[in-house]
Amino acid sequence: MEQKQKITVQSADKVKIQRPDGQKHNNNYSPRSRIYVRSVKGALEYFRRSFGFILLGVFALLPWLTYQGEQAILLDIMEQRFRIYGLTLWPQDFTVVAWFAIVAAVALFFVTTIFGRVWCGFMCPQTTWTFIFMWFEKKFEGPRNKRIKLDERKMDFDKLWRKTGKQLSWVLVALLTSMTFVGYFTDIRELFINFFTLDAGFWATFSVLFFTFCTYGNAGYMREIMCTHMCPYARFQSAMFDKDTYTVSYDAERGEPRGPRSRKADPEEKGLGHCIDCYMCVQVCPTGIDIRNGLQYECIDCGACIDACNEVMDKMNYPRGLIRFTTERNLAAKEKKQKTNPWRMKSIGYFIMLLAVSAVLIWDVATRIPLEVDVLRDRNQLYRENIEGQIENVFTLKLVNKSQQDQTYRIEVKGFEEFELIGETTKDVSAGEVGTMPVTLAVPPTLLDGQVTEFYFVVTAVDNADITTEHQSRFLYE
Repeated sequence: MEQKQKITVQSADKVKIQRPDGQKHNNNYSPRSRIYVRSVKGALEYFRRSFGFILLGVFALLPWLTYQGEQAILLDIMEQRFRIYGLTLWPQDFTVVAWFAIVAAVALFFVTTIFGRVWCGFMCPQTTWTFIFMWFEKKFEGPRNKRIKLDERKMDFDKLWRKTGKQLSWVLVALLTSMTFVGYFTDIRELFINFFTLDAGFWATFSVLFFTFCTYGNAGYMREIMCTHMCPYARFQSAMFDKDTYTVSYDAERGEPRGPRSRKADPEEKGLGHCIDCYMCVQVCPTGIDIRNGLQYECIDCGACIDACNEVMDKMNYPRGLIRFTTERNLAAKEKKQKTNPWRMKSIGYFIMLLAVSAVLIWDVATRIPLEVDVLRDRNQLYRENIEGQIENVFTLKLVNKSQQDQTYRIEVKGFEEFELIGETTKDVSAGEVGTMPVTLAVPPTLLDGQVTEFYFVVTAVDNADITTEHQSRFLYE
């Protein structure tokens, strides 16, 4: 017979609690350390900055353009009306905005599948504005090494004026950026005048100050945090990457084992690769990663490490391309003799999807009628009989002119062989405005099928017969 073991239970006050010893255990988590980014020159850097400034110029110029005497692009949220050159979008046209957003998203997925995270490195506003802030930082505080020493130094007059100048330049850039952005949603000329004369309304002033604070914080202090922690693109990009996606990559086969050496030394004799372990690729990285550790979600594919490494390779008389835009399949091509295939099932699928949603967007815009008709019935009296024995229903037509030209609309009725339309049958509506038109429809009772008879109001532009729409309504009679 098995003998049962007895478990001794101790009281809680005698149990010894094992607490972690901070001296014996490393805490891998540490607060964010400031990244001092080193300046870099090269073909990719030149192209990236030039392209970024072109997009910046477009952003700053668009709200100042005029079309037919009005601001060409005005996304007026208060009036619930988006004006984009000759196109006016109302809340009823939200499908156009939705399809445009879908096209942009699918295009981003398609580009990411082939070229990786190039949007972040070459076109993202966060990257462009961060570079502008870093440029002012460099002008006031000097290059990377001087900035490090300046921050370690105690406050004196030299440090004070440099820090103050940098902060003032940041605030100015953030303010101009914010006012330009808000200018897309309100008259930008009035905004600039009213803001600096303190005549701007509450919401305009609040919006300018709010986006100034956001731009100042994002580009001045948060920087890589926006890319690595707040932007969702960094998280779901891995679902679109594969062995044929072009990313910034380190050629470990050529570079390892790494180690310092003189320029005249032969790396083969020392048993070293081409990487001299200079850490230049780390110092120029805006997110502070070491690309030699492999593909990381923090990498924004800006190519700064490529330019820095190529410069070092030129000085060492080694071939360029130790760090380059390439694919995982290309890096393994020496052994497996495989070549990158950009047109694979994933990229083809995204491309077909892009064509499909683009076609739907074009069709939606092309078939859009710049006229919206809404019919309201008189709730006080469903119907009445006039002295001629006809049955009358009273309606109010709201005509929304979605075009950029003033229009005159003609009202007709379809569905009755005999009727009388009492009131004005034409209405002038200004561009982008809503016209209200009360009408009375009189019909002989012999033509009515019962309590409810369906018919159509037909509204047509007098000067353009292509602008016409029908609105179904109901004629009531007991």
